[in-house]
Amino acid sequence: QVQLVESGGGLVQPGGSLRLSCAASGSIFRSNVMAWYRQAPGKGRELVAGITSIGSTNYEDSVKGRFTISRDNGKNTVYLQMNSLKPEDTAVYYCNVKQYGLDYWGQGTQVTVSS
Repeated sequence: QVQLVESGGGLVQPGGSLRLSCAASGSIFRSNVMAWYRQAPGKGRELVAGITSIGSTNYEDSVKGRFTISRDNGKNTVYLQMNSLKPEDTAVYYCNVKQYGLDYWGQGTQVTVSS
């Protein structure tokens, strides 16, 4: 089993920054993909950014150049640095780990961008 605990969400003004963290514990294998998804009210869950165990990354188009995903394999932790935040970034952000055909999810953390 894998447990994921997210932190770092909150309320921020447009143009501000937040850093999300997700600590994984349990049966963690190095050859996994860690990612952040988000779900805005009334919308489906979408991939924001993902990172492989060797550091290859991919981003949803609307966050390219503003968000940066990174990971610390020694701490089994994935981060999402979010800069130049916009109101449309408001959503619940979920941490995800994919390994050996299984998906694991965190409980979600609310990010609200508003003046």
